[in-house]
Amino acid sequence: MSNTTSVAVIGLGIMGAPMAANLVQSGYQVTGYNRSQDAIDKLVAAGGKGATSVADAVRDADVIITMVPDSPDVAALARGEGDEAGLIASAKAGATWIDCSTIRPDIAREVAAEAAAAGLKALDAPVSGGEAGAVEGTLSIMVGGDAGDLEAIRPILETVGKTVVHVGPSGSGQTVKAANQLIVAGTIELVAEALVFLEAYDVDTTAAVEVLAGGLAGNRILDRKAASMIKREFQPGFRIDLHHKDMGIVLDSARAAGVAIPLGAQTAQLVQDLRNLGHGGLDHSALLLLVEQLSGRSTKNEGEAK
Repeated sequence: MSNTTSVAVIGLGIMGAPMAANLVQSGYQVTGYNRSQDAIDKLVAAGGKGATSVADAVRDADVIITMVPDSPDVAALARGEGDEAGLIASAKAGATWIDCSTIRPDIAREVAAEAAAAGLKALDAPVSGGEAGAVEGTLSIMVGGDAGDLEAIRPILETVGKTVVHVGPSGSGQTVKAANQLIVAGTIELVAEALVFLEAYDVDTTAAVEVLAGGLAGNRILDRKAASMIKREFQPGFRIDLHHKDMGIVLDSARAAGVAIPLGAQTAQLVQDLRNLGHGGLDHSALLLLVEQLSGRSTKNEGEAK
């Protein structure tokens, strides 16, 4: 795909902004839109263009990437709100819409069908890898939709991700992302429990993480999150609020399929409990704070958790 391809990116938040920046750096003509003007200004400063609305952003785009928080946001963006035209009505025929948001699989199928009826090619392509992966361009991207449509725009996704895999028809990307969020939440919870357990015995946790990461217990959470968890630094790469939303998708989808997820259901409750305690804006690794509280232990370096 030629770098003269015009790409619209809607949603310039923690994930969307670095994805758009990587596309700009690779030479694509990128137009961005976000509800806050500051995010648009940053993209323009990086060499992109700004839009005044969704319709303005997508009108001339060959490829449209959306990265917004939740299912209602994607539905409203696709269909329009009030007097504002939506993406489907505003995009040119033949354009490819790649939704990188994490939403309900059934909503992904609905909007993909509506987009196809309007002459668009729609892919649900949620991502995993967090802010670091978005900045580094190493995201894992699970893609639902037509395999041929994916191959036509694969170079764009390979600009923002390292692993790009077609996983089935429309909605399949979101189903795989739900499984991803189930594994991530459960793993964070177990790492949090292990760290509090180690600290209770005055073990050198940094050394413990090093040896654990080298064995069968090794995982990406230990690699990317353990050091900040030990320091009680929870600046959001992925907020508890969003993981709470995602676990709701997991629970609903599992129930619809009749699949038992006992550990997942318990982890979803713990995520909700932490959110109810007022920590929804912290990184999901802040599950450690809940483990400490349940253990009757005060926060290490109390007052420094961020």
